Amino acid sequence: MTNTRPILMAAIVIAGAVFGYFFWQSNRADVVAEGFARGNGRIEAVEIDVASKLPGRIEAILVREGGLVEAGQPLVTLDTRQLKANRHQAEAELRRTEIAVKNARLMIRQRQAEVRAAEAGLAQRQSALDAAQRQFARSEALAGSSVASERQLDIDRSNALGAEAAVASAEAMLAAARIGVSAAEAAVIGAEAAVAAATAAIEVIDVQIEDSTLNAPRAGRIQYIIAREGEVVGAGGRVVNMVDLNDVYMTFFLPTAAAGQIGLGTEVRLLLDAAPGIVIPAHVSFVSSVAQFTPRTVETEIEREKLMFRVRATIAPDLLGRYLEQIKTGLPGVAWVRLDPASPWPAAAQGQVLE
Repeated sequence: MTNTRPILMAAIVIAGAVFGYFFWQSNRADVVAEGFARGNGRIEAVEIDVASKLPGRIEAILVREGGLVEAGQPLVTLDTRQLKANRHQAEAELRRTEIAVKNARLMIRQRQAEVRAAEAGLAQRQSALDAAQRQFARSEALAGSSVASERQLDIDRSNALGAEAAVASAEAMLAAARIGVSAAEAAVIGAEAAVAAATAAIEVIDVQIEDSTLNAPRAGRIQYIIAREGEVVGAGGRVVNMVDLNDVYMTFFLPTAAAGQIGLGTEVRLLLDAAPGIVIPAHVSFVSSVAQFTPRTVETEIEREKLMFRVRATIAPDLLGRYLEQIKTGLPGVAWVRLDPASPWPAAAQGQVLE
């Protein structure tokens, strides 16, 4: 019995040493090297809701959840039968107004011909008036002699007055003809305005038909299909939710001391749990100006250390473009932030750096 006791004690000491070593190693792994900060987060991307500008029935969904799409790629089409019928009606109205313009222009020519005829008639009446006035003047000069009789004087006077009335009538007809030209010109302007309105109506319908196909505003991945084929959506109704893979980032939190040392552009390395050994380079693109969570009272330096600030590290768009197929939002990981540019990256932040 006395011989086994030293052996038992030695075994206990060795076991304690082994346990202490592994405990030290696990705690050591959580220690962040000087000149660096670390935070946990998830890969996120800007979400975009693709919504219908117009109310309508969904005719076809052209994509599937999880699929990649290019900017401008059709995602959803709406039923456009009513819009196409409206366009046919607007085209008929356009043709009617174009015919009205032609008729109005022909009317101008007719009125202008009437003006020329009225001008000729007026010239003729003025010529007749001149002749009648000269004859009346001669008869009046000879009224006291036996050469001209009173009866002839009365006839010449009557002819002169009749000629004056004919001139006045011709002038009135000329004024009316000119007014007719102005009215015809106004009718042309009105008909041309109707043509412009019909053309604009067709353009509006064309825009509505174009808006009935919902296109991807940016390159990205389809996340959710909210409405299905055959459903009726209202104006502004969401149909597809997608993520913009040109704006991918990780959001994490850092304490006050670390947040105060970083700025926009600070170098970051992202390591994802799903891809061990792969390092994704990024840079700080946002630092919150206020603490995101804090204790109720902040009175001591230790309490102030509990203040946490939200930080966003964005992946470069050109890097995203090369690894578009591998990008998955929602993946958890760790963000290593280099506070001191001169400090070499620690072993925990090293691996195959994507380029």
